[in-house]
Amino acid sequence: MKLKQLEGSLSRLRQFQSPKMSSTRFPRAVFFRCFVTPAWTPCLYVDLEQYLTRPHIASRMLFMAENSFGDIDGKLVADLGCGCGTLGLAASLLGANYVVGLDIDSEALSIAQENFAELELDIDLVQANVTKLPWKGPIVDTVVMNPPFGTRRKGADMDFLSSALKIAETAVYSLHKTSTREHIKRAALRDVGAKTADVLCELRFDLPALYKFHKKREVDIFVDLWRFTSS
Repeated sequence: MKLKQLEGSLSRLRQFQSPKMSSTRFPRAVFFRCFVTPAWTPCLYVDLEQYLTRPHIASRMLFMAENSFGDIDGKLVADLGCGCGTLGLAASLLGANYVVGLDIDSEALSIAQENFAELELDIDLVQANVTKLPWKGPIVDTVVMNPPFGTRRKGADMDFLSSALKIAETAVYSLHKTSTREHIKRAALRDVGAKTADVLCELRFDLPALYKFHKKREVDIFVDLWRFTSS
């Protein structure tokens, strides 16, 4: 599939109508298929930072992962914090053998299920707190994700990366604010078990005003597309 075709397919997906800022509860265990009802346990305030992964970013992210490194076609791929499933869908369209999406938000998972069904693609969806996964050792080839930037909850980005590196056999592809580049590289290599941490490209992320604390209607920020491998 060509890049323009991939971006076009992703542009037709259903997305959040009203992204959430936080969740006051989360599943204490992992449950496959989003229609399974989990057992809930109380937790403290959790900032979700549900920012949409725009089609132009998602398509280039997955296209580069496949065409530069061969990390998608025929592989087992996990989309952490999958939201409405954009990155997972891109992986499926590029030939992933199996895709699993994980998110804490049941509403987002329902939308992801609809998106995959619309394109007649298969996915397993897991409602879970990505930072508290019980899996031990690599279970997929590749992880793709657009994690929280850590703006509202310090360290959220590194928590996601730590989980991703624990379950990825080959590589983790992740988006992080360009302004945090030096911190991301240092923390990835020193604190969360990355063997390599490389910026593949810099992308413009158009961020609309979704929450009350946003003062401008829209702002452009720059994000880095990283490729991490585990030690």
